[in-house]
Amino acid sequence: MKKYDVIAIGSGSATNILDSIIQRDPQIKIALIDKDDPGGICLTRGCIPSKMLLYPAELIRTVERGSQFGIEVEVKRVDFLKVMERMRTSISRDVEEIRKGLSHHPSIDYYPEAAEFLAPYTLKVGGNKIKADVILLCTGSKPLIPPVKGLAEVGYVTSDTLLKMTELPESIAILGGGYIAAEYGHFFSAMGAKVTIIGRNPQFLPNEEPEVSTLAKKEMSKYMTILTDQEVVEVKKMDGERKGVVARDKGRGKEMNLTAQEILVASGRSPNTDILHPERAGIKIDKDGWFEVNEYLETSQPNIWAFGDANGKSPFKHKANYESMLVFNNAVLGRKVKVDYHAIPHAIFSYPEIAAVGLKEKEALARYGEERVLIGLQRFEETGKGQAMGLKDFFVKVILQEGNQKILGAHIIGPQASILIQEIITLMYTPAQDSSPIAEGMHIHPALSEVVERAFESRMSPAHYHHVLMDSLRLGK
Repeated sequence: MKKYDVIAIGSGSATNILDSIIQRDPQIKIALIDKDDPGGICLTRGCIPSKMLLYPAELIRTVERGSQFGIEVEVKRVDFLKVMERMRTSISRDVEEIRKGLSHHPSIDYYPEAAEFLAPYTLKVGGNKIKADVILLCTGSKPLIPPVKGLAEVGYVTSDTLLKMTELPESIAILGGGYIAAEYGHFFSAMGAKVTIIGRNPQFLPNEEPEVSTLAKKEMSKYMTILTDQEVVEVKKMDGERKGVVARDKGRGKEMNLTAQEILVASGRSPNTDILHPERAGIKIDKDGWFEVNEYLETSQPNIWAFGDANGKSPFKHKANYESMLVFNNAVLGRKVKVDYHAIPHAIFSYPEIAAVGLKEKEALARYGEERVLIGLQRFEETGKGQAMGLKDFFVKVILQEGNQKILGAHIIGPQASILIQEIITLMYTPAQDSSPIAEGMHIHPALSEVVERAFESRMSPAHYHHVLMDSLRLGK
């Protein structure tokens, strides 16, 4: 049995910790295990490859708006294979560089195989038994496949496997109404496929503010069909390459049938804990299979730490990076820093783009009460740059604590939402989380950033906010 100082399972954000450990002690001995391509989900089949596909889709939608500004232009042809190969070439190059670096690193033994626990602090990987007093579990996640009748027999793609596509399907049915469905619905529709999104929740993008989701559905429905509150009950093989999908309206019980050349399962993510057999190591998992951790991200076994997707708390790369540095402090430096999730931001790179951070309105009201919550609202079109860009209905919503003007949350739908929200995120990581620097700070005129500034100036009670919402945003029309 080989003994290491540290064992890390997963080569995504865990490598942040390993780099910092090696800088402190170049003689340390580390085992890095990853059964998949090195680099983690974000690089190999998540954030990076998907955004390399979504940018061409964004360009297509931008070009299509040219006629609004007196520019007669059209997209003559989309080379789907070239779009896909550009992504694959870039990702493969980065993966191979990481693989080469890990394979020849003097402090790291790289095991490109699956691992499983044999006992506490002891693992089997390939034909080897290894042990360490410190173990880092950054095991990622995998696509969640719902138990739909006929799905396995008929076949489908996931956000992982679609990256291998070489031909654009004529039509695609997307099972799921969340982030992955929205982004890939945007991609495939812009490429030229007929897209149908089938969500089981009454609200499209159920984790967003209702008014954000309503506007997103309204805008995205210009390019695809979006169905909500539908339970997919069966998938059938049709004539030729067609696949049939049977969905049942959860409210009325009425069934509907649709066909598509391809099916994308985008029902969320599930844990990889099963193949590790954590029970052999005395490591507890929750009812859904994610590693249970305390406020320091330590599992039920001392000095075994779980972070990133593995602990089931917000599956975002930036959150995993944050957690990796916290684990470094706790596991290596012994500082005992508690995790703080008060302002985990996220963005959906759909068309339109969406970004959010902090509390939603309902959560803020439950925590602080209606009399202590203020809401700011500003439409893009009510700024000089928004007017120049011909924007309609897109908006910024901010949620504040009355009295001290503490930022509780922010929600943006519109162009560059992921960029515009950053100044809000930054202030939410200051001690006071005070919004006054936005109001007092000078914003370039005319720039889209003014929409954020003015949202903080238009503070109103929740009741008044809802009074103006429908009329201001025309969401009911």
